[in-house]
Amino acid sequence: MDLLDSYRANGPGHDEMLQATGPARAAWQQLAEQARLGQGDRLDASRGEVMRLLQDEGVLTTDPARSWQLDPLPVLMDEHEWHRLDAALRQRAELFDQVLTDLYGERRLLTTGLLPPEVVLGHPGFVHAADRIRLPGPHQLFHCAIDLARNADGAWTVLADRTDVPIGLGYVMADRRVVSEVLAGLYRESRTRRVGPYYQALRESLQAVAPPGAEESPRVAVLTPGPGDPTRFDHGYLAAMLGLPIVDSGDLVVQDGRVWVRALGRLEPVDVLLRGVAAADVDPLELSGGSGRGTPGLVHAARSGALSVVNTLGVGVLESPALLTYLPRLARALRGEDLAIPSAVTYWCGDRSMCSHVIANLGRLIIRPAAGAERPLLGWALTLDERADLAARIAERPGAWVGQEPVEASTTPTVRAGSLVPQPTALRTFALARPEGYMVMSGAMAHVGPVPQVMVDGEPGTAKDVWVLAPEPVAAPGLPAGGTLPGRPADATVSPRAGEDLFRLGRHTEQAESTVRLLMAVADRWDDYARPQPAAAQDARPAGAVVPEDHLSLPRGDAAGHAALDVLVAGLHRLTAHAQLPALVTDESLPGSAAWAVARTAEDAAGVRDNLPRDLWRAIASLQRTVREEAARQRGADGTQLGLAPALSRLLESLMALQGGYGESLVRDAGWRLLEAGRRLERARRVVATLAATVVERHDPATEALVAESVLVANESVLTYRRRFPAGGLAGVLELLLLDGSNPRAVRFQLDQLRRHLGELPAVGRAPASRDQLLDEVVDLLTELRTDRAAAERGHGARAHLAQSLESIGWRLDELAKEIARVHFARPVLAHWPDGTRR
Repeated sequence: MDLLDSYRANGPGHDEMLQATGPARAAWQQLAEQARLGQGDRLDASRGEVMRLLQDEGVLTTDPARSWQLDPLPVLMDEHEWHRLDAALRQRAELFDQVLTDLYGERRLLTTGLLPPEVVLGHPGFVHAADRIRLPGPHQLFHCAIDLARNADGAWTVLADRTDVPIGLGYVMADRRVVSEVLAGLYRESRTRRVGPYYQALRESLQAVAPPGAEESPRVAVLTPGPGDPTRFDHGYLAAMLGLPIVDSGDLVVQDGRVWVRALGRLEPVDVLLRGVAAADVDPLELSGGSGRGTPGLVHAARSGALSVVNTLGVGVLESPALLTYLPRLARALRGEDLAIPSAVTYWCGDRSMCSHVIANLGRLIIRPAAGAERPLLGWALTLDERADLAARIAERPGAWVGQEPVEASTTPTVRAGSLVPQPTALRTFALARPEGYMVMSGAMAHVGPVPQVMVDGEPGTAKDVWVLAPEPVAAPGLPAGGTLPGRPADATVSPRAGEDLFRLGRHTEQAESTVRLLMAVADRWDDYARPQPAAAQDARPAGAVVPEDHLSLPRGDAAGHAALDVLVAGLHRLTAHAQLPALVTDESLPGSAAWAVARTAEDAAGVRDNLPRDLWRAIASLQRTVREEAARQRGADGTQLGLAPALSRLLESLMALQGGYGESLVRDAGWRLLEAGRRLERARRVVATLAATVVERHDPATEALVAESVLVANESVLTYRRRFPAGGLAGVLELLLLDGSNPRAVRFQLDQLRRHLGELPAVGRAPASRDQLLDEVVDLLTELRTDRAAAERGHGARAHLAQSLESIGWRLDELAKEIARVHFARPVLAHWPDGTRR
């Protein structure tokens, strides 16, 4: 039976696909034909493709419990239905704008009794310090998100309003890009309204609310929380789309009455901040009550008119669920009209009669703290004792609680294990202030789950794209005003924090490549000498060998081969961790493993998403996907052979794509130079460490020849070595990997590149003299090294002179990394009070 024909909604409520009489609506029939919904395997394939594309966009995290889930089937809305929604959402945004303007202005709503003062003044979102702060232009509510769902009878109901930090704009575009690629044919031919114009308008509106004294091109930045915050992706993706820099509170400083971002070697003014952190965390002097988070003086700058913060501080009071009780009254008083879309029926327990009703009906209501500090409680899910305890808490502080009637949300078909399952669905819509009024995005982000009414921002869930179908085919949006797409200026600000992330990104990328190349060389020796082979194949290359066919022709006696393998494995363990070779590919918990370096690379990239082209995320996603797939393969392997070659080859291919992207896709600004400096420093360190771990100890000539071959292969220099040093010998290996300034893999080449890049960077902390001195000392040590003498050093055990030289160079390179941090990434240290807070 066709899946579309077999699909049934749950109960008598409204379903987005099915008509009241049963058959699917016309738009859904077209979607079914294009997406081949009659084939369960096709549905599962679509889900897998969606997951892959989400990884390519950098949406998924390495923690499955925190990963974003996206259903491949969109929610379809016709133009007539959306037109009514658009008008209702604009009405609601305008009403909130009027309420906000009054609460931080004349406060007539409180003095006339239209709104109980406790609803406002008792809510943590009401910021007293924001009194009289005004944004330029006619609107004080810059943008908002409104969650809504259909009732069982098909009528729309607002579930919640998101005004303090509206989350989801980054996810909407990421979801649209993924779904439109999975359903590419349908999307191209459909009448789906594009969401791009909303983001173009957002960028223009951010510039329009700049303070009157701002320059002709106001400086706008996106203020984000720390890297561990679950909303960081949303803000980072949005910033990258708009071409705006990401800053956190530590990047900002208030000086001379203005707000500045700490750039490398200078301060850059900031005129507008798109706020991605809670208002309480913006300024520790006036808002956070001693939490220590935020930028001291930011509120004063906003109050004086030197900075525009959007959404404006204090707008979070509009999220109070108790406000929903009085919103119909406010609409009639301020606008002379009823709400076009009602809110979920809400009872504020600060009113005695409403409180009695809530306590009497705890078993069927959703109970919310009026301050929003705790999760909503589902009354029907509580035991009798839990209801009794909750009733006592409400009676003790009635004004702190509200009760809400549950909304039986409409359902939409969602892909589950090759079939279509109806899931309750809520939409998050977005509205933006424009000079002519509020603009509503022609699209939305849907969320499916058991109780959409209690979904919480930042929590993982299953999302759906929302397509608004126009009467006629929709052309792709043209270029915004000015004829250019949004983009980052060539002189874009790079803060010390972002610079440090880029520097680490270069180091961890290089560490991943170095580890993979060394693992490939060791795995090849393992294939040669450790795994059993048929007698007829003793002299043949084993299937899956990693080293290219033009490897050096060296002795291959079994004794020498096993000894060389022992040396290489021991050296690999010194560089990474004492673990079996498969774990060094896939175990993210092992510092120095390939998986560990890949995970760190992804984390570093997430912190500087606004600096990286979108295509680089495909290479990073490919790295993560390869590690996961290889880990799954190892769990299912029988253990008879190592078999690492395919995974290592794929890792190296993705790393080469990533390194190529660094070189060909990034503007040569300070951020790129720091990334390159990180790469060059780490490559020098790894070459020195590899030599110290493999060639310092003396062995018989056959073993040393095999070890040298593997080291050269791991450093991509075997062909050059063969041409330059036909007689072989360790002296040539040292010459090529340490002293050759023309070899991109040699330490001397890295030092020359480091000096060039660091010389172009401004100092932020201490003077660069000590940094440059360390560089000079490493160059002097290399110059003094006589490779022929170091290689021919007589005696038993280690080559003492070579070991000492490599140790001295390695120590100075480690110190150089610390000195680069001191010179270029220094950030002010806030004083700590005895209670642990910062000032």
